[in-house]
Amino acid sequence: MNCKEEIVDMKDSKNFDDSFAKKSKLLFDLNHTFSLDEKYKEILKELFEKGIGDNSTVSAPLQGVCFDRVKIGKGVFINSNCLMMARGGIEIEDGVKIAANVQLITNNHDPYDLSILTCRKIVIKKGAWIGAGATILPGVCIGEHAIVGAGAVVTRDVPDFTIVVGNPAKIIKTLDKDRFKD
Repeated sequence: MNCKEEIVDMKDSKNFDDSFAKKSKLLFDLNHTFSLDEKYKEILKELFEKGIGDNSTVSAPLQGVCFDRVKIGKGVFINSNCLMMARGGIEIEDGVKIAANVQLITNNHDPYDLSILTCRKIVIKKGAWIGAGATILPGVCIGEHAIVGAGAVVTRDVPDFTIVVGNPAKIIKTLDKDRFKD
């Protein structure tokens, strides 16, 4: 995926304005609200600024920053303990399944000045499945109906209909795209 890199200077105080405090409070509230309460759904919509599709589930606890830069499609399931470092943007298309303890990390530190973040968007395409404990790094696109194995560390784009495993993740199988119902 060819995505634009964004540079953020963490010394700039506008990165920690009132909006940051409000989102931190919403995240705390989400993580301390029973998931079947109507209040839970209201907090989710406010946290993601209504960027969450119908029939999508995000299980607490959730951790991260910049949830306003996350777009979640319809029928998405995100299990507990997901870390969304979303300063670079995260796009999750319809029907994606994300297992527990997954890390979606869109930012990295400049090695010469650790207060500078380099950020690149993550895209997870329709029907993909991210296994437990996987880590998706900045600038990566997970293809349609691709599968990322448990514990994989994904440093490069994953083509449609492939299975990747390992650290760094490598393709081990290609799925028959004709067997998927869209």
